[in-house]
Amino acid sequence: MKRSRINRLQKSAADFFRGLGFCLPGFAWWRPADWKQAGEAARPIKERMLGWDISDFGKNDFDRLGVLIFTLRNGPRDHSGEPYCEKALVLKAGQKLPEHYHFAKTEDIINRGGGELIIRVWPEDSAGGLGSGSVKVLVDGGIWREAKAGEELRILPGGSITLVPKVYHSFAARNGDVLIGEVSAVNDDTTDNCFLEPLPRFAAPEEDEEILYYLCQEYPL
Repeated sequence: MKRSRINRLQKSAADFFRGLGFCLPGFAWWRPADWKQAGEAARPIKERMLGWDISDFGKNDFDRLGVLIFTLRNGPRDHSGEPYCEKALVLKAGQKLPEHYHFAKTEDIINRGGGELIIRVWPEDSAGGLGSGSVKVLVDGGIWREAKAGEELRILPGGSITLVPKVYHSFAARNGDVLIGEVSAVNDDTTDNCFLEPLPRFAAPEEDEEILYYLCQEYPL
């Protein structure tokens, strides 16, 4: 992705967050000079990969396949500290997050506002692909539901679904952009994602203008 596109996405996401009354922490707005001034005190932000995370999964078609994430908090990846993670995701109308599962992480996915969040789930088959049958999922934190493989689950604002390890899932947004909250176990995006189609997890920016805000894999500390 071109840096100019990343910068524009960060600006538009900031407007979207503000429009829904959702506030990001101060370091979201640090410019490169601010990171230099913060120095070692901010090293946990880098080590825990907090902050901006924008990816088109190597497809160069962000409006169709991509996601913008801001990781608000995350425990150490060696599990020596806080055992949780919290993220805010922006999924644009018509955009999809590709089929994948997590080897270890259980996560609650919450529609915090905007349009409809469409989630599909599948069991894993014996060859590692999308299975048939059904998956038992917990919705709204306390209601069991049997979902057929590939069935559309409509998560309206305020609704949620709990996804356990090795259950394939995909996200899409309908009838408007969606602010998604994610509350999970410690997150490690370098090792804990299994995509149905092998895809790069992080963007590789093409530098065509100055950095507005660093992505989580770019901090200079």
